[in-house]
Formats: sequence, structure tokens, C-alpha cells
Amino acid sequence: MTVRPFIPYNDRRLHIPAEPVAEVTETVRMIWDDMVDTMDAMPGVGLAAPQIGIMQRLAVVDASDKRGQAVRMANPEVLHASVQMRAHDEASPNLPGVYARIERPRAVTVRFLNDQGEIEERDFVGLWATSVQHQIDHLNGKVYVDHLTPLRRKMLVAKSAKQARR
Repeated sequence: MTVRPFIPYNDRRLHIPAEPVAEVTETVRMIWDDMVDTMDAMPGVGLAAPQIGIMQRLAVVDASDKRGQAVRMANPEVLHASVQMRAHDEASPNLPGVYARIERPRAVTVRFLNDQGEIEERDFVGLWATSVQHQIDHLNGKVYVDHLTPLRRKMLVAKSAKQARR
């Protein structure tokens, strides 16, 4: 089991888009395995490679009731999003100790390269959809606080930094 460290919120890698993955290789599979171990250790329901300093468009999501159902995705992209929204408290290990209620589409259809290197389209609903969208944001250089007003974002970043100094 390899649990990787998280980069801090102010690291510029969290704020720039990650590079596409050309193909699913053994190295990509090993990164995914480390990402699942890291996600499970948080514990969390998703993780994007930039969160651990790997600037590739890789993500894992497991919002199942029991662990071991992780979906491994390379180059995920939302094809369709429901008009019905869902609010959920979101957080990130890159900004520890704080969270915010974010509204996102309740369901999405996502296209990605799966762990077999095949293009897959899958529907995600509820917490799965929230997590997938959260991870795609990370791959695009966005953090969940980017969905907030500048004042609210500034307050949460300052609160997280204060807690980290304790």
C-alpha cells in the first residue's frame, strides 16, 4: 500500500490544467493503485492526480457503501449533465480543515479511458456524480473553492492555513 502526500493549496500545480494521458500503461495503473490507496487512507470518495503532484489527467472515484468499487479514469470529460442540481458539502485534503456546500448537476455522463485502456461512457448519479465533477475540476486546474465568491474563498483558505499552523 502506497499512500502519497498531498500538495498544499498554494502549490501552482493545483491551479493549472493537467496533461492528457496518451495511453493506459503499467505506470498509469501503478499511479491509479497509489491513488486508490491514498483516497482510502483519507478517507475520501475521489482523488485526482494533481492533488498528489502528478500532472496527468487521472482520477479515481469510489462513492460506494463498501470500498473496493473504485472507477479508474484517464482523460475524463462530461458529455451530458442533468439540469437538476444537487448541493453537497465538499472538501479537499489540499485545503484541510474546511469545507463548503457546492451545487453541481445531480447526474452526469462521462467519457474516459478505463483501466483496460478502452473508451468508456458511464452515467454517474448523486455522490458519484459530485465526486467525478470535483475530480474533473482538479484536472482542469480548479479547486472546489473556485465555485465560491472571492470573499468566501479567501475566508476558507485563510481558515485552512490557520488550522495548518496549529
